[in-house]
Amino acid sequence: MATFNLKINGKAHTVDVDDDTPLLWVLRDHLGMVGTKFSCGIAQCGACTVHVNGTPTFSCVTPVSSVGNSDVTTIEGLSKDGDHPVQKAWAEVDVAQCGYCQAGQIMTAAAFLESNPNPSMEEIDNAMNRNICRCGTYHKIREAVALAAKTK
Repeated sequence: MATFNLKINGKAHTVDVDDDTPLLWVLRDHLGMVGTKFSCGIAQCGACTVHVNGTPTFSCVTPVSSVGNSDVTTIEGLSKDGDHPVQKAWAEVDVAQCGYCQAGQIMTAAAFLESNPNPSMEEIDNAMNRNICRCGTYHKIREAVALAAKTK
């Protein structure tokens, strides 16, 4: 076991875990931040996406030891009241069906729009292609990302 001092959603947290513990399990099991979801565990679906220094990162395969002094943002820290432009667009378009992939989708979209505030539909498709939606709401996801870009 090792002690890690982490900065998550702007707050300091200290955890005692093995250095190869995935960030996902630190968030969920040690810090009680369960908005970030576990699905595949092999960085293939995107449900576990968080931001590490603003970059979308699959937390299921990111060892806590690699985080260091980085700023980590989870879905809980994206906005205080769920009023991030992507979250608002998600609600307006009514994207979610089962909702399981939504936190990862939203985190990927938010990071993408920070780096590309005026994307084409093709750029949206390319940015979102590593996130899987088992309900198949890709057309609504695309629509919500485009709407968020317009309202940001």
